[in-house]
Amino acid sequence: MPGFELFGEEEKKEVNDVLETGILMRYGFDGLRNGHFKAKEFEQKFSEVMGTEYAQLTSSGTSALTVALASAGIGAGDEVILPTFTFVASFESVLALGAVPILADVDETLGLNAKAVEKRISIKTKAIMPVHMCGSIVHLEPLRELAKKHNLLLIEDACQAIGGTYQGKKVGSYGDIGCFSFDFVKTITCGEGGALITNNQTFAENADKYQDHGHDHIGNDRGAETHPFLGYNYRISELHAAVGLGQLKKFNQILEKQKLNYSILAEELSKITEVSLTHTPKEAEPNYSFLNFFLPTEEQTKKVAHHLKAEGVEACFYWYANNWHYYKYWEHLKEQKTLGKLPQEVREQLQDFDKEDFSLSDEWLSRNISTLVKVSWTEEEMKQRAQKIAKAIKAAL
Repeated sequence: MPGFELFGEEEKKEVNDVLETGILMRYGFDGLRNGHFKAKEFEQKFSEVMGTEYAQLTSSGTSALTVALASAGIGAGDEVILPTFTFVASFESVLALGAVPILADVDETLGLNAKAVEKRISIKTKAIMPVHMCGSIVHLEPLRELAKKHNLLLIEDACQAIGGTYQGKKVGSYGDIGCFSFDFVKTITCGEGGALITNNQTFAENADKYQDHGHDHIGNDRGAETHPFLGYNYRISELHAAVGLGQLKKFNQILEKQKLNYSILAEELSKITEVSLTHTPKEAEPNYSFLNFFLPTEEQTKKVAHHLKAEGVEACFYWYANNWHYYKYWEHLKEQKTLGKLPQEVREQLQDFDKEDFSLSDEWLSRNISTLVKVSWTEEEMKQRAQKIAKAIKAAL
């Protein structure tokens, strides 16, 4: 990770196909395309790779989440339960629809804790949104059982874990809908882009319309299409889809290299008794884009984070003190800072974070450090990096 490390002839070929036709928009101008429909081709191949009936490309991972929620009927006042540890896009997508994000604690997978989720379920809850952070895989089965029990949707945010599996299925395909990001630093990239996958025909058809202003996409005359319902512009461009097609050809290669580099680092850190890796469910396999580990105490973890930075070890993250990924620093959400007025439902139903107890999340995140696994590193470079990280850990402890 990320896929841009391997940009090459595959991406150039796909992009040149588009540039030669001059048609950068994914819809219309059929006669000028010379048979090239890159977004449509990406969707077909991506659904095959992910093992689902349908795939829908969008302009970003954030828009994929928004389109997924909207396509499943989530709207004003509906509550969506998501973890305290995620990227801000997860709750942004909920708020974009006038729905209400409800945070719940995470566990040793760095993902949603099912017991914590159950405590958050109310008559207004419509969906559970587990987020597979940093390549790790959430305990999905207990969350699906909760969803069944309470007649809720299970919508997977797999933006950081593409290629991981759970019970033999690709993450994102286990729930009702799964969402992915193809931004510049993801495992495979379009530069900017996202996708959702599903086996639900209604959700797929809704997504197809919603991401393109509500167009029904019937016939060959875009100007004559009708609009069954309101939609918005979350389309991907042909250029971005073309980059993604080139990247998709390298998907397995990227995953294999991530796993190899991950194993080198994991082997070195396993020699340190104070280090324990993030828990992976026995029926799951991560995508190996990050190696996530715990130390015994918050104080020791802070010392290790300091030593890693002082030693110049790049791409190591202490999420507990991160502005973008952990609830503690989401002042804009907690204080409802917006340019305009939030919907009344959001203002009334949003949690009072001054009164919330997320000590379980704090326990895990305060002791966690994540290190990126790049695919451009050689085995020798990875060994040197592993030794450097291990040395910094030992010095801090």
